Amino acid sequence: MTARTRVLDPAVGRALSALSATAKKGLGDPALAELVVIRASQLNHCAFCLDMHLAIAREHGVSEKQLDLLAAWEEAGDVFDERERAALALTEAVTVLTTGFVPDEVYEQAAKHFDEAGLAHLIGLVVAINNWNRMMVSRRIPPGGHTP
Repeated sequence: MTARTRVLDPAVGRALSALSATAKKGLGDPALAELVVIRASQLNHCAFCLDMHLAIAREHGVSEKQLDLLAAWEEAGDVFDERERAALALTEAVTVLTTGFVPDEVYEQAAKHFDEAGLAHLIGLVVAINNWNRMMVSRRIPPGGHTP
């Protein structure tokens, strides 16, 4: 596997960073935001983003238990609360669209825990990290090099 280290076009990078920052700020919960971006990055196999966001999650006080069990959040019992579980389910549904649309039940469950603006920011965050994952994976950017 060869790293394709061509530099990301600065305008594209700024646009993706702006979307990410706006969505995180609007969500208003930095720990939940990191759980969301880590879960999407796990699904997309993005080592660069996992490395970066695991470090950021720890800075925001996300527990090691949550980080350890995030890949199996559905079976993790009370390690994740209902709001986190709803956000993670929506993250997976938006990230993995191979079976069709986001199921209504998943969207409706998230809508019980997030107001309209919060839901828009959550979806925006999932879209943003999926874009970042695809940029980094397609260019085979290895983990490391990020300093929070």
